[in-house]
Amino acid sequence: MFALLLVAVPLERFSPGTALWAAPAILLAAMLIAWGAESAQFFIAQGFALAILAWLQTMPEFAVEFVLAWRQRVDLLLANLTGSLRLLTGLGWPMIYFVAAFMHRRKYGKPLRSIRLHDQHCIEVVGLFVPLLYVVIVWLKASLTLFDAAVLILIYAAYLVVLSRIPPEDAEGIEDLEFVPRTIVKAPPRVRTALIVSFFVGGGLLIYVSAEPFLGSLLALSAILGVSSFVFVQWLAPLVSEFPEKVSAFYWARTVERAPMALMNMVSSNINQWTLLAAMLPIVYSISRGTPSSIPLDSRQELELLMTISQSLIGMIFLINMELAWWEATVLFALWGSQFAMSPVPPGPGFWGFVSVHIHWWVTVAYLLWAAIATVRMFLGQRHPEAFRLFLVMWRTHIRPVRSR
Repeated sequence: MFALLLVAVPLERFSPGTALWAAPAILLAAMLIAWGAESAQFFIAQGFALAILAWLQTMPEFAVEFVLAWRQRVDLLLANLTGSLRLLTGLGWPMIYFVAAFMHRRKYGKPLRSIRLHDQHCIEVVGLFVPLLYVVIVWLKASLTLFDAAVLILIYAAYLVVLSRIPPEDAEGIEDLEFVPRTIVKAPPRVRTALIVSFFVGGGLLIYVSAEPFLGSLLALSAILGVSSFVFVQWLAPLVSEFPEKVSAFYWARTVERAPMALMNMVSSNINQWTLLAAMLPIVYSISRGTPSSIPLDSRQELELLMTISQSLIGMIFLINMELAWWEATVLFALWGSQFAMSPVPPGPGFWGFVSVHIHWWVTVAYLLWAAIATVRMFLGQRHPEAFRLFLVMWRTHIRPVRSR
């Protein structure tokens, strides 16, 4: 899709001023795709719809990663991937709780202790666990290969198959949609179809035109400001491209009752980025090189990947009892915020330089220690892995019977 554009202009030729139109174009593309996806998902069962919606909403991240893989920028390939994943879990999940808690207090006059997931959401929680197990293997061997891509795609395909066999719970009402998708859904069938298609096509064309200029402008800005290009690609690109996705999730969270669906939308995004987005990298990289190739990970990328795995792991463990408590949301936000705030600080002498050098390791160790403690508590019976129990029930009642026919 992007091949003709990618050979036109070197990334280094774009100026910082390009961001003035490229960033809004990416933002508009993401909004168009999000509106089209939200309108379309209204007619599909909730769990499967959220998975498709999450994939469509992350198309801008796919575009940025496509450009990097095609350009063979191995040094930056994991920047956008790890940054967007950590934004989803470290900022997105807690913000959904905080929005729901604020509205809950206004509505009922008492605090919201936790967001309680519905039973069917065990599919997403277990679905997040499976790719994490495999990505640990990728981290251990410090490379991402075409074989890894095949495995990750199969994992995502299996996840979709399982979701498609689970009967829908309570469908989202038309009035729960935002203004634009609500207007589309209420339109006559032909107009509705035309609008949904035009939003997808328009969003795709905007991504096609602006993905590479957007990335090139970020690299130019990082050079002028003296900030690592890795940091710019890791944080600014996902902040722009994921903004509409977070707006949709927060809109659902405002109703309080829809907060579990908002959280599962984020979890579905985590799953598709750990699988499809990661799988795309060695495929595009190999096509660009003209030969099957693996992507080697340097020491910095290994640490970034380990931190991201650790954060997703503790997030999954927090959800394993089918709820996100207030203190769990706070911990996720605090740990993410500490390393996010220190990311632009250059390493060097002095206190802040020392902290900048070590903050990623400290936060990673904190994630892993917390995950270890939570795992021990589960073995001692102090924390119940409700998601796995519910998944087994779903498997026996809905998934396995379909397979046996």
